[in-house]
Amino acid sequence: MNYEARQLLEQVRAGSLSVDEALLKLKTQPFEDIGYAKVDLHRKLRQGAAEVIYGAGKTPEQISGIVSVMKQRGQGTILITRLEAEAARAVARVHALDYRPQARVGLVGGIPEPDGLGTVVVATGGTSDIPVAEEAALTAQVLGSRVTRLYDVGVAGLHRTLAHLDDIMSAQVIIAIAGMEGALASVLGGLADCPVIAVPTSVGYGASFHGLSALLSMLNSCASGVSVVNIDNGFGAGYLANMINHSAKKETEQ
Repeated sequence: MNYEARQLLEQVRAGSLSVDEALLKLKTQPFEDIGYAKVDLHRKLRQGAAEVIYGAGKTPEQISGIVSVMKQRGQGTILITRLEAEAARAVARVHALDYRPQARVGLVGGIPEPDGLGTVVVATGGTSDIPVAEEAALTAQVLGSRVTRLYDVGVAGLHRTLAHLDDIMSAQVIIAIAGMEGALASVLGGLADCPVIAVPTSVGYGASFHGLSALLSMLNSCASGVSVVNIDNGFGAGYLANMINHSAKKETEQ
């Protein structure tokens, strides 16, 4: 692949290929096939963020192999989501792994300095929502966003939410994470002038239906500017929040 990239650069230097044509070819370079996985090595070039490893369902050996390929290709920070403790211990014997058990997230390489335009606020309705929130927060941080955590600020005690108005109103993006009836997203959506990404969690009693009640409530939010990701999908919310944060940065640079 390095040889192919060099050929492209030589063609640009010779004038036989334009910069835009070369960029398009680089964006469509092939993955690396290691048998059990096809590692997408140019996802960062195409999408602005490198491939993230979904740990659930993979053996520690498979995870370690994918990490090895990404490191060999120059990926500085690698994020592994839904990584169980036993698998993390096995991966840590091969790679220097920073494991966050609450979020079930593994990090290879340090968290980079934030380079987004503003701050991503991650807020939870209750303490029980923190595992999902940490997955969201760590994802946004690894991708280059500054994160402020506001935990246990649910609507059962609205004064707790209102105590953080400065953080809420100065955020570039807000991730609202809640189970039960999922009302936090609507409240924050009614206070802030930025996008709110709602994450329903599976926290709640029987009629919450493992997060379905919160999901439907968030989908029916009367607050404008609220979007919704899947139940317990902290990663998806953190990824999208980071994209919004960096999209705003691009606009200021144009």
